[in-house]
Amino acid sequence: MSSVLITGASRGIGRAVAVELAGRGHRVVATARRPEALGDLPVDQRLRLDVTDQESVDQAVRDAGSIDTVVSNAGDTVRAPLESVPLAEVERLFQLNTLGALRVAQAVLPAMRERGSGRLVFVSSVQGRLVLPLIGPYGASKWALEALAETLAIETGRFGVKVSIVQPGAVSSGGAERSKVLLQDDDPYAGLYRALPALRGEPITPQLVAAAVADTVENPDPALRVPVGAPAERALRARKEAPEDRPFLAVDIDW
Repeated sequence: MSSVLITGASRGIGRAVAVELAGRGHRVVATARRPEALGDLPVDQRLRLDVTDQESVDQAVRDAGSIDTVVSNAGDTVRAPLESVPLAEVERLFQLNTLGALRVAQAVLPAMRERGSGRLVFVSSVQGRLVLPLIGPYGASKWALEALAETLAIETGRFGVKVSIVQPGAVSSGGAERSKVLLQDDDPYAGLYRALPALRGEPITPQLVAAAVADTVENPDPALRVPVGAPAERALRARKEAPEDRPFLAVDIDW
């Protein structure tokens, strides 16, 4: 079994991935900004890791020892129209969702390259390939993440490093409910916000995503992109088949 470091393991998808991989016999290093939130996880190590802090990343990688696989899961989202979303919020999401994942990858890649093996698994979203209104900053951070991940797959493949991007749709992890909502009741985009649940679709469980991540970790020849769940597969197929000369929405709405 392999040694797997997971970022953002304190709740939601990251916690489910830690439980799933530990249950399959892997050595799991669970990390979070607040390691006390990891206390009940059945894992080998619980470490503090803030993906936006280089010193924190470097220390966690040193403390973890040999790492075969990184599951980059740490992330956040926000609900706001692009017309008015504070740019500081957009920057925060890119630091966490995109640059944070790259920061961790940079910390582990030298050892993987020298060893001639390793895996990087990035938890993305269908929003890494399509957009949803009012979730634009999150989607942009995931599009950028997928560009970085695919580039890493090309650059590091000759050194034995395998890269995969896991793409769920809506997940019942509580992330959407915890997200900041930066709209007022009289906001001109309020009607669009009320229509958002129909656009996000039926959520799947964190455990289903965790199983897909674990299967990807254990697959000797994993795919670059791994859609998770029937809703994600339908949305990504529709996006691929849609014309490129107009904006794409998987569901027509009248707001």
